[in-house]
Amino acid sequence: MKIFSFKFFSIFISLLITLLLFITILSLFFVPSIKDVAEALSSDEMIYSIKLSLFTASLASFLVLFFSIPIAYALSRYDFFGKSILKTIINLPMAFPELVLGLALLLLFSKTFVGTFFDELGIQIVFSKTGIVVAQFFTALPYGIRILYSSFQAIDRRYEFVSRSLGYGEFETFKNVTVPLARNGIYASTIITFARSMGAFGAVLILAGGSYMKTEILPITLFLNISYGNLGMAITSGIVLIVISFIAILFFEYMEGKKNVFGD
Repeated sequence: MKIFSFKFFSIFISLLITLLLFITILSLFFVPSIKDVAEALSSDEMIYSIKLSLFTASLASFLVLFFSIPIAYALSRYDFFGKSILKTIINLPMAFPELVLGLALLLLFSKTFVGTFFDELGIQIVFSKTGIVVAQFFTALPYGIRILYSSFQAIDRRYEFVSRSLGYGEFETFKNVTVPLARNGIYASTIITFARSMGAFGAVLILAGGSYMKTEILPITLFLNISYGNLGMAITSGIVLIVISFIAILFFEYMEGKKNVFGD
């Protein structure tokens, strides 16, 4: 009987890393006292931060979904000049730090014709709540496109060919055949982009600023209160972020299970 096997090694490493991760997350819940967490949750700053985070992340997620569906579909179905370059550029924000993305966005909306265009329209992006949504959008967009691209790629194109042969147009086929078949990917993309938007920090800090109770989303609240030495408020911000992400993922799992029950 072999004492060591690759199966045993793989399971051991999986359990070990999962345990370390679980203990790390639990430390946020057990280090502060319940009184400190309750006081932080009821503070005006935390309430403002939670409301702003949920609003901006929801709006950013909607915009990501709106734009990523046609982009991912185009990349998965059509061949065109510059496609490989387009895919590389879209994936770039996942490869470099958020701070670099934030700096690029700051320069774009303040030092170029793009910034001048929005200024003339009366839309302030730099150091504003709008800037939060813009930063979250560009941070989460590559993830949304990547997930949807994989979902569209996994769909058997014969279903679409059959639909077209029956007289449906390209858009009708996309709406009635492709989108329903890709709904799991759409759900997953929505959840991931929402969680990514909630956790966006570097790009938001550079583009929208870290103004107290103005552009203060939860990651900014965590950062500001660590800077102030207010550990209780900082930890509570982390707890809220984890809870919201957990609820989002739990909702996705529930929807997955519900579809499986009905045989979809």
